[in-house]
Formats: sequence, structure tokens, C-alpha cells
Amino acid sequence: MKPVPRRGPGPRPAGGRDDRLPRPPRGRRPAIDPAREAAYEAVAAVHRDDAYANLVLPRLLRENGVSGRDAAFATELTYGTLRQTGTLDAIVAAAADRPMDRIDPPVRDALRIGAYQLLHMRVGAHAAVATTVDLVRSLVPGAAGFANAVLRRVGEADRDAWLERLVRQGLEGREGTEGSQAAADPVARAALVHAHPRWIVNAFADALGSLDEAEQALDADNLPPPVHLCARPGRIAPADLAASLPGAVVGRYSPYAVVLAGGGDPASIPAIREGLAHVQDEGSQLVASVLAGAPVSGADERWLDLCAGPGGKAGLLGALAAERGAHVTAVEVAHHRAALVAQATRGLPVYTINADGRDVGKDPDLPAGAFDRVLVDAPCTGLGALRRRPEARWRRQPSDLPPLTRLQRELLQAAFQAVRPGGVVAYVTCSPHQAETEVSVTEAARRSSIDVDLVDARPYLPPSLPETGSGPTVQLWPHRHGTDAMFVALLRRGA
Repeated sequence: MKPVPRRGPGPRPAGGRDDRLPRPPRGRRPAIDPAREAAYEAVAAVHRDDAYANLVLPRLLRENGVSGRDAAFATELTYGTLRQTGTLDAIVAAAADRPMDRIDPPVRDALRIGAYQLLHMRVGAHAAVATTVDLVRSLVPGAAGFANAVLRRVGEADRDAWLERLVRQGLEGREGTEGSQAAADPVARAALVHAHPRWIVNAFADALGSLDEAEQALDADNLPPPVHLCARPGRIAPADLAASLPGAVVGRYSPYAVVLAGGGDPASIPAIREGLAHVQDEGSQLVASVLAGAPVSGADERWLDLCAGPGGKAGLLGALAAERGAHVTAVEVAHHRAALVAQATRGLPVYTINADGRDVGKDPDLPAGAFDRVLVDAPCTGLGALRRRPEARWRRQPSDLPPLTRLQRELLQAAFQAVRPGGVVAYVTCSPHQAETEVSVTEAARRSSIDVDLVDARPYLPPSLPETGSGPTVQLWPHRHGTDAMFVALLRRGA
């Protein structure tokens, strides 16, 4: 059993610790409103247990009986706090006059939540401070005074004034602070202002060609994304699906997209329960449609999704295949994700196998040179979907890239083996990092013994889609297209 941690906001003791501190007896606990309590528990679970906010928060809302406007408040508080963690930490550390790692984790998370309310939400300063202090008192009674003092200082200025103060302190020579780096380096300043790690700022700037536009992409990451549905072709028309949902509209670009109005639980939508539609970002629909739209000569019956979990693209491809008399083999290496694919594609001509996509030519279900169309939706850093995964930007590290890019190239080379001569391969990532996009494609093609040629993907996207670049590959962006930052390269195997 882990040692019981010392209570209080000061330095953490050496060795292991359990952040789930014992609370005072129920009768002595201040009353905490359920929405804020759910938000705190979700943020704490993300930092303490490596949980995912989109999985843990709905359960906490149900358990706390939080719904309607209170659920929307808790969702904004949770997701916003997680997105802004790096910048909130810089501000709270300055207000506390101590590094964040010298503040006990439960107090640290409560202060982040309080600071987010003060700096980002239309919550009165008194309410933000008082409710957060009550929360701290219920967790670590001895830290309530400390929390009160820190939050009162945070509330003395708005976010912009705090950022200017941090940069000014850096110019005055406070080395080692976020401000000292931001004062001397425009990339560090963008990282502080837009709440992204510096290496991600650099990756976006490299992909877009300028820091100015990269800052637009970073801003888009900090906005709550809409929920997109895919109306499965042959099952339901997008206009009919949109008409069945209050406030929903047909998507701007994908011929299958519907955009939901506001929040709500997509799982409660009848069309989703009946397999007529599924949740899928419009960008994911567009890159899957590139594979389906590219012409192939001869047979067009065997399609392959080489990395199918959790099944969104396999669902769209399966519906398109059904209309053309084709079928899809969906490969997923993780057993539980293969089960998700099978569930997501039930009723479609999709055959799911639990296998490693790199075993083309070795697995009897993955014969070499047998497939007309192959999708490689490769595992990646997910930097293109940071707006949907608020904690991901702080978890990912540059050290994640080498093993991922190696896997991407191996999978793409396996796809070259799987596709027949004259067939097409679509390589897709939900990341704009050039090591995972252009470089992975170029290196996989260079190292392959199979002759493949890049095909311009732009003609197989809607003509109304703006800013698709000079080709042959296409990179989507949230600030340009309102989609996740999906990348697609289309390749054809030579005869």
C-alpha cells in the first residue's frame, strides 16, 4: 500500500504517494455543488490515473445526477481546464510564488479549476473563489487558506494581463519561468498564449509554413468541437438524418456529414442505435471517400482496412461497398478494438479479423496482391484531434514519434504488398506532423520493393473544399475546414 501523503500545499514527500486523499467525515464537509465536484473528479482522474476525460466525465455526471445546463457547465469546466493546463499552471505558480510540483496534487487540480473559472468563464469572482476553497477544504482542510490566497491573487487580473505579466517578468530576468522563455522566443510565447507544448507549436508551424497561421490552428484546438455524424450511404440520406434531429444541419463538405446542434448524447439517437449512422468527424469521412472515389481498372470487389479500430472508417467503407457489390476486410490488432469494429459494422459487408496488419502474405486472411482498395489509417500522435482530446496535448511527447513513424512505414509497406497491381492505397493520419505525413509516405515508398506512384488526391474531394494545397497529398485543418487535421496520401501500385 502506498504511504499516506502529507496534507497541505507544500513540497511533496519523497517516494510514492496516493493523490486520493482521505476526506473529512461527511458531516463536516462543505457542500460542493455536483457540477463542480464532477469536474474536479474528472480532472483529478486524468492527472492521477491517466484517465480520458471523454470516458470518465459522462460516468461522473450520471453518478452525481448532473444534467442539462449544469452538465454543460461541468463539461466546459473539465475540458477547458484540461486544454489550458499548461497556461493555467504558469499563472497559478506565479500567484502562489512556488512551482506547481510543490503543490499537493488535489490542491493543484482544484486551483486549476478555480483559475479556469476566473479567467475563462462568466463566473463571478466570489463564486469561483468560494466554491474552490470549499472544494479544497473538503479534500485537504489545511490548504484552504492557501487556496483562498492564491485564487484571490489570480482574480486580480484577467488572462491577457496575466500573460503580459509573465512575459514582463521574463524580460526582467526571472530565469526558468514560462515568461522568461516566452519573452525571448516567439514560439515559446505562442505555446504560453495558446496553451500547447512548444514542440507541437513547432510542428504546426512547420506544416503550415508560418507561425502566424499556426497560431490560428492552435486557437481552433481550444474551441469546443461540434459533433459530426456520418449518414451511411444507402441507409439514410444526410438531409433526412438532419431533419430528424433538432437543430442539426447537413455538413459543409462531406456528402455524408450531419452536424449536431449543441451537446447531447449521440448514443441516444435512433439512427445510430439502428446502424443507419455513426459519429465521425467530417474530415475522417472526407479522407475515407478519397479511397472510395479513386478509379481502379478491372475488378473492384475486395477492399481492406488495415488498421480498422474503432470502426468509423470501416463503417463508411462498408456502406459504400454494399452499394457497389464489394466487401471489406477490417483488420485490428487489439482484441477489444476488433470487437468494437465488428459491432460498429454489424449488418454491413465487413469481415473483421483480429490480426496484425503487417502480416500481409503470412496470414491466410491477408493474401498479398489480392485487394483492390486498401486503407491505412495509421496509429499516430493524434495531434490533429487535440480539440476532441483535451488532455492529449500534455501527454504526447516528441519521443513518441520514432516508434510511431516506424510502425506507420511498416504498415504502409504492408499495404503496398496487399494491393493488387493497378489498385489504390490511401494513407491517412490524424496528425499534421510532417514526420507522420509526407516523410512517412516518402520513406515507405522509397524502401519498398513494390513500385507505387503518388496520385493527386484533390480530384476525389468535393470541389467546394477550399485550401487543399498544391497536391498530390492533402492536409485538412480545423481553422481552415472545420474538421480535425486529417492527412491523406493516395498511391497506386504499378503493373
